[in-house]
Amino acid sequence: MKRIVIIDYGLGNLRSVQKGLEHVGASPAISGNPEDILAADGIILPGVGAFVDAMKCLVPLKETITEFADSGKPMLGICLGQQVLMSSSEEGRLTDGLDLIQGKVLRFPKSELKVPHMGWNNIRITQDHPLFKGIPDGSFVYFVHSYYVDTAAENTLASCEYGLEYSASVVNSKGNVMGTQFHPEKSGATGLKILKNFVEMC
Repeated sequence: MKRIVIIDYGLGNLRSVQKGLEHVGASPAISGNPEDILAADGIILPGVGAFVDAMKCLVPLKETITEFADSGKPMLGICLGQQVLMSSSEEGRLTDGLDLIQGKVLRFPKSELKVPHMGWNNIRITQDHPLFKGIPDGSFVYFVHSYYVDTAAENTLASCEYGLEYSASVVNSKGNVMGTQFHPEKSGATGLKILKNFVEMC
């Protein structure tokens, strides 16, 4: 059985991610212990709330997460967990992220569209990657966010349109650090397939 650790840093819907992973046959642990994290075959960084708060809570684990990312083992950030993988965010005030993937987190511009972007939207898969194995282009997934990731095409696995086109899923140059702006654990069969693909990568 693969050792998958969901990182507990005080912010994140840990139980729903755990249930999603259990549904696809994994038995993940929830831990904020650096030793547990480094010993894992794969880690998931969930997150709900504000970027600034997340980065404050992640201070004790920053080096551990960077070391794990450098190891080449798979890592998945979900929602705010994707955003903190980036270089910086303009939320609150300009705040540095983990900088595991180059890019910025920006607020949706004022328009007739409601912010937060909340509910089901379809994604365009922009490159071939094991995380999206067997996922049809145009699949619908579940989003809840007021900020979006702006990164280069080579760091974008899937894009979504909500007033503008943004990165709905990101990846680093090595291919092992990934993020989804949407919630796979709330995205029905499509989301569970993405979680299963992650488990298989581990």
